[in-house]
Amino acid sequence: MFSFREVLAAVQAYGKAHQFIMQHKLWKWILIPGIMYCILFMTGIYFVWGYSGDFVEYLFNLLPVKVWIQDLESSWISFFFILLGLSIRFMILLLCFSYYKYLFLVLGSPLFSYLSEKTEAIMERKDYPFSWQQFMKDMGRGIVMSIRNSLNQTLCVIVLIILSFIPIVGWITPLFAFFIEAYFYGFSMVDYSCERYRLNTKQSIQFIRAHRGIALGNGMVFYILMFIPVLGWIMAPSYAVIAATIHLSDKRLLHGASW
Repeated sequence: MFSFREVLAAVQAYGKAHQFIMQHKLWKWILIPGIMYCILFMTGIYFVWGYSGDFVEYLFNLLPVKVWIQDLESSWISFFFILLGLSIRFMILLLCFSYYKYLFLVLGSPLFSYLSEKTEAIMERKDYPFSWQQFMKDMGRGIVMSIRNSLNQTLCVIVLIILSFIPIVGWITPLFAFFIEAYFYGFSMVDYSCERYRLNTKQSIQFIRAHRGIALGNGMVFYILMFIPVLGWIMAPSYAVIAATIHLSDKRLLHGASW
């Protein structure tokens, strides 16, 4: 389970992130990863949506669903299968988008790690000495964590794709997929702060599981931003990193000690 209070606090952290970005003029750190993400996202949407329609068509032809619908001559049955086809396409879109997302997380891991570190350095008015050794170590950790999250999320989404074939239940599977996607994306954003405080992978996983609301709230706002064409796509990644960093820094200070 998760705490609704933590979800709300993670959402509110985006407002703090916006004020922080405005105050410290961090717009270049929004634009660089944002434009990269925007290009990957638009490319993925274009190809996946088109091919998912061909897949659904092939699947219905393979299962002789079209012939069965034509024999019944029922508009309600036809409408039901249109909804079913759309649900399957959305599930495929989310699954493929996950891989684009994690590809971007791998590519942008060094930049996001630095952005999280820079955010806290400004907040606490101190510098973190740069180390190539630590930089490579953090980048490797980010890649491993992204691969782990992608595998876990893929298993969850495959289960939802199977459930999408069940009448009525299938209609709400995209909503469950949204929450799963949001959680795992927020997970990656929170982990940048965890790695900076030298939590190992196991400790980071335990912490985030104990505070699922933080990851879920962070990821949910990210997806809401993704509904804003271009501008939202550019803002979402860096805003998510900065919001998670601010939230985790506040949480650490409230407890008066490191995790």
